[in-house]
Amino acid sequence: MDEEQAGLRLDKFLAQSLITEHSRERLQTLIKQGHVRILGKPITKPAYTLQEGDEIYLTLPMLTPISLTPENIPLRVLFEDEQMLVLHKPAGMLTHPTPKETTGTLVNALLFHCQGNLSGINGEIRPGIVHRLDRDTAGLLMVAKTDQAHRHLSAQLKEKSARREYMAIVQGVFSDNHGTVDAPIGRDSRHRDKMGIRMDGRPARTHWEVQDRVQDSFTLLRLKLETGRTHQIRVHMASIGHPLVNDALYGSGLGKALKLSEKLGVPGQLLQAVALGFTHPLTLEPMRFEEPVCQDFMAAWTHLGGAELRAFQ
Repeated sequence: MDEEQAGLRLDKFLAQSLITEHSRERLQTLIKQGHVRILGKPITKPAYTLQEGDEIYLTLPMLTPISLTPENIPLRVLFEDEQMLVLHKPAGMLTHPTPKETTGTLVNALLFHCQGNLSGINGEIRPGIVHRLDRDTAGLLMVAKTDQAHRHLSAQLKEKSARREYMAIVQGVFSDNHGTVDAPIGRDSRHRDKMGIRMDGRPARTHWEVQDRVQDSFTLLRLKLETGRTHQIRVHMASIGHPLVNDALYGSGLGKALKLSEKLGVPGQLLQAVALGFTHPLTLEPMRFEEPVCQDFMAAWTHLGGAELRAFQ
């Protein structure tokens, strides 16, 4: 460790040194798991400040073969080449497996569709997954087939050059037509399944714009993510008093009272990723994909008293 590198965070130094090998997020995980030693002592804090003279040893764990089962689940693919895919994830489908659910996920479908040709940066449970959508959120996702594509697409998300836009139906009516929620998000200290606004959380910013209103009851929003925290839109909207309709985790219970799941078959929060913009990881060509909201989303808005959604497709 030379004088110029002293003072850097450990994870940042490793990411710069191994920029073509691993993402910074992957390196942070390796550090926490005890795979990094400095001067013979294990270091488990990614934020460790390097000192002149430090000798760093990184040991990589053996790769575990993917044990997930490829499943012939139909996928709606909007774009595909040797580097990546853009596809529509339906509401009700998990993006990747969990310890409790290892079948029926998008990853299972991708393993079959791509014949196993997916990036491995995110580990054996999340091959190809660059970003995710909640189970009950439908919409557009980009998937990496190669590690090079994965790193490039992840960098665009981190640098905020990739664009992700959503449509949502929220409770209440906004007095303004547009605005921004800028509030850090972290894990809820009492409910581990939930996220919340925390001053020690990670920075999060959501831009919103009103598309339509239903008297004093509901608002149709178009939202743009500047960051991509877990449950970001759902947490931010709930934090300003406008939770998403039918959101069982962050809502007020109105969704259950409206019985949208029973009447219309809506599985959860009324939220859909409708637009995705990025630069192709190999050709560097600007790319943009858009899709209309799903039938159940349109049916829910009409059921709540909203106008026909053709104008917003």
